[in-house]
Amino acid sequence: MKNLNTRKSSKLFSESKKYLPGGVNSPVRAFKSVGRDPLFMERGKGQYLYDVDGNRFIDYVGSWGPMILGHAHPEVVSAIKKVAAGGTSFGAPTACELDMAKLVGKMMPSVEVVRMVNSGTEATMSAVRVARAFTGRDKIIKFAGCYHGHFDSFLIRAGSGATTFGTPDSPGVPKELAAKTLVAEFNDIESVRRLFVDNPGQIAAVIIEPVVGNMGVVIPKGGFLLELYNMAHSNGALLILDEVMTGFRLSRGGAQELFGIRPDLTTFGKIIGAGLPVGAYGGRRDIMKTVSPDGPVYQAGTLSGNPLAMTAGLAQLKILNKHKAIYRRLEKLGAQLEEGFVNNFRKLGLSYRLNRVGSMFTLFFTGERVVDFKSALASDTGKFAAYFGEMLKRGIYLPPSQFEAAFISAAHTERDIEKTIAANYDSLKATA
Repeated sequence: MKNLNTRKSSKLFSESKKYLPGGVNSPVRAFKSVGRDPLFMERGKGQYLYDVDGNRFIDYVGSWGPMILGHAHPEVVSAIKKVAAGGTSFGAPTACELDMAKLVGKMMPSVEVVRMVNSGTEATMSAVRVARAFTGRDKIIKFAGCYHGHFDSFLIRAGSGATTFGTPDSPGVPKELAAKTLVAEFNDIESVRRLFVDNPGQIAAVIIEPVVGNMGVVIPKGGFLLELYNMAHSNGALLILDEVMTGFRLSRGGAQELFGIRPDLTTFGKIIGAGLPVGAYGGRRDIMKTVSPDGPVYQAGTLSGNPLAMTAGLAQLKILNKHKAIYRRLEKLGAQLEEGFVNNFRKLGLSYRLNRVGSMFTLFFTGERVVDFKSALASDTGKFAAYFGEMLKRGIYLPPSQFEAAFISAAHTERDIEKTIAANYDSLKATA
């Protein structure tokens, strides 16, 4: 099979390295872990991405999750054009912000009050600040391999790009602040219990990705999230669900609806902006009453509730709320892909693992069951890099890291999935 023509992308990357750190604005985009220059994208439409060299790919990155309806959905694009004609930012309230807040609460009843921000990192950072203020405590519990953004408190045994680049503890994080972050093991409730026992009356909150997407997709064991909720509450702490990836993707009401859990606070990003920069945090009314101007916890942002992001996100959420069959379709496509991949493993005599929940999935190059950070790290990243390149040559665009989630959109078709299964077989065979 011929190699891709990526000359224009490589030329742009070479020039970008003179002006941007590593040539990119987010580390995983540099493609270092897959040993090649990144592709520079020109446009997206539906399930496809087109790079500057004219290559077309079936896209399973989806801008890292938010493009659940596919790229350039006509209703979303139309809404953005209409509002942009009237101005892009006012630094003042708009009716769209209210409409968004009401719809988020309708789709996810645990969110009685919500504050819009500009990124998932800002959302998680703010939620932790609120939890600390509400409880009067300083320490938090996070889980090894879970990534909650690049705020200092979270860059302790983080997943995602931090794992890809071998720097789970980032320089520049003060030791004093790092000491306030306690790390438990995902799917290990006893590791959480020990932290509460060793730090009585000191833990403000437990924050977790209910389905992990940032060490690859890792699924909670039955009852784990409920046990976590009960343990947090019995020790006077709050439970924060980081639904930046899973919110409104795994179901209409996110992972919390899927697993029957009602957290104290929830953080959002991705889908509520339909691809535009956005984030949000919200939850119980009594907790959110601590946020300024109602309460003393200060958090502000000129672009928070930006009309472009709110309009785009609202258009997408309205579609998801109205057409609930979308989630059944995403599950059907996900099951089709999973069955095809697993059959390919069997045919080729491979023991790799595919973890999937709904429209999120990761192929792990390991024979172990992947249930936590340690088992995810058992993956053969060299094999993944070779496989990634082979899939790319066959027109399949996957996340350029073993430790990231891939996403199916409503724009994908059964034929796209069959093409992907065939490409998976050939790529596995070429790298076995």
